[in-house]
Amino acid sequence: MDREDEVITNRSGNRPFGDVLQVHVSRRRVLAGSLAAAAGGFLSSGPSWAADVEAGKPEQDPLDHPQVDRPQASGLINFQPVPLSEAGGAEVSISADYDYEVLIPWGDPLQPGGPVYDGDPTTRPTAADQAEMIGIGHDGMWFFPYVHEGKESSNAGMLCINHEFGRNNHVLGRGIPGSLEDVRLSQHAHGVSVVAIVRRDGSWRQIRSPYSRRVHVNTPVAFSGPAAGSRLLETPGGGEPLGTLNNCASGHTPWGTYLTCEENVHGYFGATERWTATPEHERYGFSAGGFGYGWEKYDRRFDLADPDYTNEENRFGWVVEIDPWNARQTPIKRTALGRFRHEGAAVAVGEGGRAVVYMGDDQRFDYIYKFVSADDWQAMRARGVSPLDEGSLYVARFNDDGTGEWLELTIDHPLLADRFADQAAVVTFARVAADLLGATPMDRPEWTTVAPNGDVYCSLTNNDQRGDDGLPGPDAANPLAPNLSGHIIRWRDDQHHLGTTFSWDIFLIAATTHDSEDAFGSPDGLWADPDGRLFIATDGPQPAGLNDQMLVADPATGELRRLLEGVISCEVTGITVTPDRRTLFCNLQHPGNGNPAATSFPAPFGSGKIPRDATLVIRRKDRGIVGS
Repeated sequence: MDREDEVITNRSGNRPFGDVLQVHVSRRRVLAGSLAAAAGGFLSSGPSWAADVEAGKPEQDPLDHPQVDRPQASGLINFQPVPLSEAGGAEVSISADYDYEVLIPWGDPLQPGGPVYDGDPTTRPTAADQAEMIGIGHDGMWFFPYVHEGKESSNAGMLCINHEFGRNNHVLGRGIPGSLEDVRLSQHAHGVSVVAIVRRDGSWRQIRSPYSRRVHVNTPVAFSGPAAGSRLLETPGGGEPLGTLNNCASGHTPWGTYLTCEENVHGYFGATERWTATPEHERYGFSAGGFGYGWEKYDRRFDLADPDYTNEENRFGWVVEIDPWNARQTPIKRTALGRFRHEGAAVAVGEGGRAVVYMGDDQRFDYIYKFVSADDWQAMRARGVSPLDEGSLYVARFNDDGTGEWLELTIDHPLLADRFADQAAVVTFARVAADLLGATPMDRPEWTTVAPNGDVYCSLTNNDQRGDDGLPGPDAANPLAPNLSGHIIRWRDDQHHLGTTFSWDIFLIAATTHDSEDAFGSPDGLWADPDGRLFIATDGPQPAGLNDQMLVADPATGELRRLLEGVISCEVTGITVTPDRRTLFCNLQHPGNGNPAATSFPAPFGSGKIPRDATLVIRRKDRGIVGS
């Protein structure tokens, strides 16, 4: 997440989560509970290997280094953790039982032989070249495997990866843009990369593929669902819908598509002339200055004061569906999932085959949402209807007694019918609708993930402003007020994800780890694997001099171990695996905040190279299951 946004926009007065937690939480519920070990997850089946694998066939399954049968300890986690003594370095630290390699840093070509930027501080790519390169701000991602002889490959596939943000100083080498070319360079560094990768000769690399593509701020997009065709998404100048922006975390569907989530889109808009914000603008954080990107100076689309582009801002803040196997497909913004600062979209299959999507709105005092498709997802697709276009959108309210309610955001609700003209307005201003229904304000809801037993986890990264400027205040008996280090909440819906009620508890309060070897803070990325392990990536202040890190938890035993620590000033994010789970991919975002004096990752420290966001490829040395 871009930490430039510190403004609180939720002034609804809804009962804060800290008040609920004061009544409900107890020490015995911290890092406790059980997860049933069961096969699960949605790994798509992609096309067979074809002529696009021009650099040579990938290594065949089974792996060239078979898994070693090792005596298992009592829990799921048996690797040697990274010790605190290695905290705070300019290079990556990883468990002694693992190794890693670097893949697709910012500036690598999308296709082999394309334009390259290697971090030379004396130059930057052109806008045209950047549109053919891997973007910056690596964040959420997912691996979609090729199929070989009817089997999903763990050695070749398409990697879809988000590019959340890159500050001007990092991307342009200057604080503000000086031309439309500068703005286009910045815009083309954002968005999504869909890139073909293969494992050959023991390492991963890119290959040429007709499926590889860049989706950026100027790529044509389409809208579907309740807001499609709404006047709220039309501009007076008639401009076509373009682009996706500030792509944070992600999701994937059981039908094999990628979901990329637009988060802090408000920060890229500004006003070149006098402009008056509406209450909806204020609730979504739009301001005349934005984050200082300056795009509005040269690109009218991002000028809030330009009458020809009124409503352009409403075209951003959605979940966008991308087909990784069709480079000609127009990305589709699925409006039924609501418009807010989407951090991620964890998809489960509920009772009756319905698609269920859990989502967080990443801002202090904002909400957790759920979408349930109208019918069995396979039946809907057979009828030519997207399961993400028809269904019900809900927002969560947490009760003191460990129960909760999903409140439906529908124009049929009297409070919403009094405020909005139609369902298009409800989903476009989902935050306002959630305020009216009394949803529970949370401490920055970010990633969600669904465990194999049906438990849903959400990371609440932190909230250091509780008590500021009239906001809900701290409680001396409650470590979450102020919540400087964050926590992870867990719930289970009734009716196998379809119920409008749920039970919840606190899975882990980060502050309780600070005196231990496995200290961490600011949980962000989450992934529950099919065995029940919970992978936790961090983004924000860490204790004990640590950089951001990735840990693995065993919910059944309470064990927590540090798998890796990133480089200074980076965020660790984006978790995905190959089908055999012998390879895990994760990202290091904004290493050194772009400062080569702090780190030159992935180049050697001291080389003077501009640090570049990149993907890490992580494997056990004995080629066992990652996380074990």
